Amino acid sequence: MRPIFGVLVITLATAACQRESRELRLDPPVAAALDGIRLMPNRIGGAPPQVYTALDKPYETNAYAIAEGKRLYAWFGCRDCHGDGEGGKGPAFLDGWWAYGPDMVSIVASIRDGRPHGMPAFRDKLTREQIWQLAGYVQTIGAYSAKIAAPGRSDTTPTRPAENRAPAAIRFDPGPTPLHPDQGPEP
Repeated sequence: MRPIFGVLVITLATAACQRESRELRLDPPVAAALDGIRLMPNRIGGAPPQVYTALDKPYETNAYAIAEGKRLYAWFGCRDCHGDGEGGKGPAFLDGWWAYGPDMVSIVASIRDGRPHGMPAFRDKLTREQIWQLAGYVQTIGAYSAKIAAPGRSDTTPTRPAENRAPAAIRFDPGPTPLHPDQGPEP
């Protein structure tokens, strides 16, 4: 009886484990549909394509896609302008303020079409899927809350918190309370 019970427990335990499904690429019609983002008239924010939402936002929730975005971030020299998210010549991602909004559509549009005053367009340098992967990684750098997926570990010296950690809250220390002149030191 005990061996059967043990086998049953092991079977149930392994059946309960669920791995992340990894699709190394999306089919060409899906990739073409991803190019159909609808920006608002001011080119800030907008609606993601229906196929992106129907696929459960694969570039925000898939660790493989985020890791590929991290690789592209290094390969295309994004670190030269944006650093590891703390900024430099380009805007920072960690400060909690994004000029064109922190949503995926705005980030994709910024990477694909470029932005005035220095951000080049990468439409001709990256595939649609790579642009979405890079946008997914950029969004994890400036995430306002911890994400459910994060890229693999880098072998470089860390200069900022991991992508799946929320930024630490800034605490103000007012220091010691000054004494009023009438409350001077006791004799």
